[in-house]
Amino acid sequence: MQTTPLKLDPTRPQPILRLGLISDTHGFLDPRVSELLAGVDHILHAGDFGSRKVLEALNEIAPLTAVLGNTDFEPGYGVTEVVSMAAWRVLIQHIVDPERPLPGLTRQLARVRPHAVIFGHTHRCYSARHGGVLFVNPGYAGRPRLQQQRHLAILDCGQDDVRATFYDLDPALNG
Repeated sequence: MQTTPLKLDPTRPQPILRLGLISDTHGFLDPRVSELLAGVDHILHAGDFGSRKVLEALNEIAPLTAVLGNTDFEPGYGVTEVVSMAAWRVLIQHIVDPERPLPGLTRQLARVRPHAVIFGHTHRCYSARHGGVLFVNPGYAGRPRLQQQRHLAILDCGQDDVRATFYDLDPALNG
C-alpha cells in the first residue's frame, strides 16, 4: 500500500469524499472489487473496461464515471471526462504520460485545473505530483495473469489534501 498527499488551500474548508479508482478490467470484474469499493461516493473507471456488464456492476456499487480506453468501442462514453464533486475536480483519461503530457492534455489541465488526474493503460500503479496535480494510475484490475499484479485504488479527498491508497487484488500471491 502506498499513499501520496496533495496539499490544497487550508483556508478553504473541503468536504471529505472517497472515490474508487479502477482501470483496465478488460471485461472481467474481480469479486473482491465490490468489497474493496464498498462505501465509496463515486467510482472512476479509467478505460479499457471491455464490457458494458463491468460498468453496470460497478454502477451497482456506487455512481460511476468511465472513459474509453484504446480497446473500448462502447457508444456513449468519451475519451476524457471531468468529475466535479463538492470542491474537487478530477480529470479522467486512459492514456496519459504524467511526465510528458501531450499538448492537448496540457491545455486541458490549464483550463480545468484538476486536483487529480486518473489514468490507466500501463497496467502499473502510479501516484505522483506534477505541477501541483496528483496523477494516479490504479493499475490493472482485469483477469488474473501470470506475473501481472492486479490493483485498484481509493482516492481520499480530505479537508485539505488528496491521498491515493492502492489495494492488491491478489494478496495471497504477494505474501
